[in-house]
Amino acid sequence: MRLVAEFTTEPFDVEGSPPAHATEALRAAQDAGLDCEFGPLGTQVRGEQELLLPALPRVLEAAFAGGASQVTLRIHGAGEPPATPRSHGKGGVDALIAEVAEELGGPLNTLSRTDKQQAVLLLEARGAFEYRKSAEIVAEALGVTRFTVYNYLNRAR
Repeated sequence: MRLVAEFTTEPFDVEGSPPAHATEALRAAQDAGLDCEFGPLGTQVRGEQELLLPALPRVLEAAFAGGASQVTLRIHGAGEPPATPRSHGKGGVDALIAEVAEELGGPLNTLSRTDKQQAVLLLEARGAFEYRKSAEIVAEALGVTRFTVYNYLNRAR
């Protein structure tokens, strides 16, 4: 059976480039021969069950050795899409951004830092970060880097 594992490493407090814990976990997955997709909110790896499951402990070990304080992992069958609307992409995130902008009284990039943090919390509550490439889309709308978006999310926890 072909499986998909999605994992997110934390903390998200590094500006400008992916943190070592994320890149080390990616490298371990690549070294195990898994198909990898590295993204701003996490990494997705795919492979046959016999290959993927034994590789996961090495991936987790690499993340923690690289400085991760937490790793969130979700595994599902490749033929079974996640129960979230990730595949709807930019259009779904844009609609949520428009809702939040209207609620907060204007374009997100014109808001104060505090209001931008509030916008990120509202977007998270509405499921915006379940979409693929959502952090980049939200960051562009806010006029900040995607790692700033991660920081806002991390501070809210």
